[in-house]
Amino acid sequence: MDFSSFFPALASFTWQHLIMIAVGAVLIYLAIAKQYEPTLLLPMGFGAILVNIPFSAALTQIDGKTGEVVEGVLSLFYEGGIATEIFPLLIFIAIGAMIDFTPLFNNPHLLLFGAAAQFGIFMTMVLAALFGFDLKEAASIGIIGAADGPTSIVVASKLAPQLLGPISVAAYSYMALVPIIQPPIIRLMTTRQERLIKMKSNTRKVSRTALILFPIIVTVLAGIIAPSSLALIGFLMFGNLIRECGVLNKLSQSAQNELSSLVTILLGITIASTMTAERFVRWDTLMIIALGLVAFIFDTFGGVAFAKLMNIFLPRDKKINPMIGACGISAFPMSARVIHTMGQKEDKTNYLLMPAVSANVGGQIGSVVAGGIILSLIGLF
Repeated sequence: MDFSSFFPALASFTWQHLIMIAVGAVLIYLAIAKQYEPTLLLPMGFGAILVNIPFSAALTQIDGKTGEVVEGVLSLFYEGGIATEIFPLLIFIAIGAMIDFTPLFNNPHLLLFGAAAQFGIFMTMVLAALFGFDLKEAASIGIIGAADGPTSIVVASKLAPQLLGPISVAAYSYMALVPIIQPPIIRLMTTRQERLIKMKSNTRKVSRTALILFPIIVTVLAGIIAPSSLALIGFLMFGNLIRECGVLNKLSQSAQNELSSLVTILLGITIASTMTAERFVRWDTLMIIALGLVAFIFDTFGGVAFAKLMNIFLPRDKKINPMIGACGISAFPMSARVIHTMGQKEDKTNYLLMPAVSANVGGQIGSVVAGGIILSLIGLF
């Protein structure tokens, strides 16, 4: 009796499949037990298990008996939602509807940190190229430093779709680990005296007209600077316009809740369709995971270093707490909360939340523009 004829999947298991199922189990554990980005890591973890059982009907397969192509649902989701960029762009609408740009209006100079904290992207691109990745792959790995999952997905799906799985896992995993990654780097780069710097928070009222015009103006300016970023920044700003216009409150709430939840589930489990054993269990994957961590470290370094540089030229009463620079990444609002908590540990009367949120919102814009710039630059080559 041929055992494999009764259980072909079991007979076809390899150690690589078992490793990927273990990876899926770890992602599910992190999502449930540690609550690290559970809305994404849990679907990704379960999807990784789903696609690493040999002959899984979730993926497109060729029928061994008839030779016909049997479409798999996750493969269809990938072609319709990731390859076309629909899922990440819909997520941007939801994110835009969640963001309040009022703190940024009150502290407009902190928008600069949204650019400074993208240093890790370009530094990691160089390192990835030195380790043997081609230019498109290096750019896709570098964008992990944007600390923005949807941007990472869009760039990787255009430039290096074969690396989408590990890049997505690294991007979302490190976003969840911001409270662990950033504090030791910040403490290493700052003195206690610097961490005790208090910043005045402007709380003037921002007009509704200004809040409505802002997403429109940002879209136009971003389009002029980096036309390749228009889909990304445009959908983000469109979501914010729905929020601020005042006449689409029901749609705004739907974007923040139902749209965000539904698309996040589909995005997470669809990304898992690329996490197959033959694609994932490779030396390149470990390199991508390591370089993603390097990108986050250099992002934090760039933001804090830029704040310290600015303080050289600012008067004593206008000094910036260097920790704020670390909020220039796009992990919104997690990074802002981390910095505020660090400030409170040093001095319970030091409230850094508003300036931290301002820099963090700037990071959201900066990461999307950086993604567009990379797409434009790589297009030249």
